[in-house]
Amino acid sequence: QVQLAESGGGLVQPGGSLRLSCAASARIISAYAMGWYRQAPGKQRELVATFTSSDTINYADFVKGRFTVSRDNAKSTVYLQMNSLKPEDTAVYYCHIDGRIGTLNRFDYWGQGTQVTVSS
Repeated sequence: QVQLAESGGGLVQPGGSLRLSCAASARIISAYAMGWYRQAPGKQRELVATFTSSDTINYADFVKGRFTVSRDNAKSTVYLQMNSLKPEDTAVYYCHIDGRIGTLNRFDYWGQGTQVTVSS
């Protein structure tokens, strides 16, 4: 069973940085979407940043200029570099891949989530 393993969350002060990683347990054959979502307490899950099937990147307005999504295809890993963090960035961050991982069948995959807390 394919899994997405996230790491890199934690507690950081306002203005600080974190780098999240998400590694798939099998080779990513193709991805229609690959990126990150987040969910704060009492709120709906929302898009943070994602690669699209045309290799463009969509960023939520609230992270533009602060967060950068990247990927390493050889490692089947996607990253989220978060700079200038704010308390309102506090949330559980989820990795998401819509694609073919280790199989020719297309599925919607989610990581288990990693907590990011921005507080002084």
